[in-house]
Amino acid sequence: MYVPRHFRQDDPILLSTAMQRFAAATLVSQGADGLLASHVPIEVIAAPAPWGLLRCHLARANPHAESLALGGPVLAIFNGPEGYVSPNWYPSKADHGKVVPTWNYAAVHARGTAVTFTDPDRLHAHVSALTDRFETDQAAPWAVDDAPYDFIAGMLRAIIGVEITLTEVTGKWKMSQNRAPADRAGVIAGLRDTGAAALADEMERARDISHPKGE
Repeated sequence: MYVPRHFRQDDPILLSTAMQRFAAATLVSQGADGLLASHVPIEVIAAPAPWGLLRCHLARANPHAESLALGGPVLAIFNGPEGYVSPNWYPSKADHGKVVPTWNYAAVHARGTAVTFTDPDRLHAHVSALTDRFETDQAAPWAVDDAPYDFIAGMLRAIIGVEITLTEVTGKWKMSQNRAPADRAGVIAGLRDTGAAALADEMERARDISHPKGE
């Protein structure tokens, strides 16, 4: 991922928090016949420092699971809010007209080495942690143990857990930091007007960071 200095984010705490917020990732690794990719919800564990661990699971029937069991490098790509930015939203358009469209986005690339696990108790703890996290906002949160024991045991036998020890995490927040404050404010307003509130909120988080111009 190409990351110009003004869009780069290296803070481990911010990146760990972002991976938790973005919630799911595209898991990419090299297989015997080429690249393999799977889309999975992710459990983010802050320790050990500096980058921590990721845990996820795949269906046993997924060829990617068999490939990951052999070890090797893995890339997890987390995508945050993203969207189109119209030149019409820049006040500077009226001043000089030297503006073009762009695409704003937040992304985290997390690299590491994967190992797989099949222990039922460990899998149960992992899927319970994921479920509890995503059920938090429900009026009556569902828990894994709400289902019959034999049913859950059968479901656990159908998956393989994956744990990734992270060795490098790179963040890119392309949030118009290379534009003047008035242009950034115009983009936030334009995004809200077009229903892209999540991206506007992400820009609000980054609005206090000033950087020189440049793509």
